[in-house]
Amino acid sequence: MHVQDWLDGIPPVAVYLMVGLVVGVESLGIPLPGEIVLMTAALMSAQGHVSPWVVAACAIFGAVAGDSIGYSIGRKGGKPLLERLGRRFPKHFSPGHVATAERSFQRWGMWAVFFGRFVALLRIFAGPLAGVLKMPYPRFLIANALGGIVWAGGITLIIYKVGKVAEPWLSKFGYVGLGIAILFGIGSLLFVRRRAAKTQAEIEAAAAAAGPEPAMSGTEGE
Repeated sequence: MHVQDWLDGIPPVAVYLMVGLVVGVESLGIPLPGEIVLMTAALMSAQGHVSPWVVAACAIFGAVAGDSIGYSIGRKGGKPLLERLGRRFPKHFSPGHVATAERSFQRWGMWAVFFGRFVALLRIFAGPLAGVLKMPYPRFLIANALGGIVWAGGITLIIYKVGKVAEPWLSKFGYVGLGIAILFGIGSLLFVRRRAAKTQAEIEAAAAAAGPEPAMSGTEGE
């Protein structure tokens, strides 16, 4: 079966729900491939299977809602929440990753939420960590909404435009073209994860050399 026929069989509503759900759950603090799902849906919109406007809207809604829920959970759960997440998702919420995210928040404040939407590591941390550090919610919401709009809208627009240009090629090569596009997305994700792991190792080595750091007050931004 040609890839075009397979894509035609997927209801658009299912694609919209998947985009909103995966992006929302990732933003809540659970590691999921939200960016890859969004890129795939945007590619489908370039081929006319779904609306790019609705794809972007669902991703924005998922990003803002997920981050807001994560913020609420982090504010109530505090540091023990990060410790529990570290035990459950050691590759994502390890002490090194937490330290990286905390330093970003200490340095950039609400802008860490905005720019964190574009970084795989901070995209997972932004909501819960902002709540743990008790960032004022209005400031968090502004940065969260702006980041979600620029991130989701930008990715959808770029992939849509690229997909329009590459549509004849993808149609000609069928599953091969779609497979290459997906492998490219996975390769990008693995590259980001390797960079995050390298940063984590450097921070852990520096922390071990410097000794224990004083605890944070948790009132930054108030």
